[in-house]
Amino acid sequence: MEFRQLRYFLAVAEHLHFTDAAARLGIAQPPLSQQILKLEREIGTPLFIRHPRRVELTEAGRLFRERAQRIVDDAQQALVEVQNAGRGETGRLSLGFAGSTVFHPMVAATMQRFRHDYARVSISCEESNSSLLLDKVAERQLDAALVRMPLNCRDLVVEPLVDEDMLAVLPADHRLNRRRRIALADLANDPFIFFPRAIGPNLYDSIIGACREAGFAPSIGMESPQISSAANLVAAGFGVAIVPASMRQIQVESVSYHALQGSPLSSGIALIHRAREKSVTVLNFVKILRAQRRVAAPRTK
Repeated sequence: MEFRQLRYFLAVAEHLHFTDAAARLGIAQPPLSQQILKLEREIGTPLFIRHPRRVELTEAGRLFRERAQRIVDDAQQALVEVQNAGRGETGRLSLGFAGSTVFHPMVAATMQRFRHDYARVSISCEESNSSLLLDKVAERQLDAALVRMPLNCRDLVVEPLVDEDMLAVLPADHRLNRRRRIALADLANDPFIFFPRAIGPNLYDSIIGACREAGFAPSIGMESPQISSAANLVAAGFGVAIVPASMRQIQVESVSYHALQGSPLSSGIALIHRAREKSVTVLNFVKILRAQRRVAAPRTK
């Protein structure tokens, strides 16, 4: 039994006339009649009662019409679903987020745009530090991840989203809290709150390096479990911290944020994914991210 025979049968069952059904299908009437006869021989019973100017369905024909319509409808639905999946309009995306990235408005804008354009894609999210996310993407536990740069991403593909300056976070009673901009050297005698080096070794080293270029080795008074927790520890009086500018969105009382003089430290947010990615869903997310980057480039940092 061929799929086209089901279509031919359904056309005749709808029109109850071979000539009209053939015209609907865009074929000649004799081949249509031959295919219906072939189908009846294969099934082993007549599907139509032939009259001089029309046909009518037999009892077997009525039953077969119901089943054949279901098969054709299912096949059409399967075709649509496969086409949607091939375009990345359905499916799943497992996405990781470094905790400090979620506060940047560009991340939210990228996610909102993807959800708008690909509303039927199911997204699962996992928050962790950049180093662990790197391993999870490499080991195929995640499709992609938004991480904090700089980061040695080995053989993974890096799609930059946005760069932002690093700011100093001071407690409310700090001697410099009335200045809009401060020099790193002015903090040489303050205890620093650092995140553990393991969660972002390159960024950690760049902050240490900037302090040394400013003429001092920072005294680490406390470790914050995540970059995003540093402001709370500053408010608690454990010292000062250097954080990405988007951390200002964390509403923490009794702290102030200050730009750094000279060549400011910066940190980026980037999407990492595997090389030679075949998933259309992942590639669509990359496309959205690139579009957001182009739109925001003139006005963000």
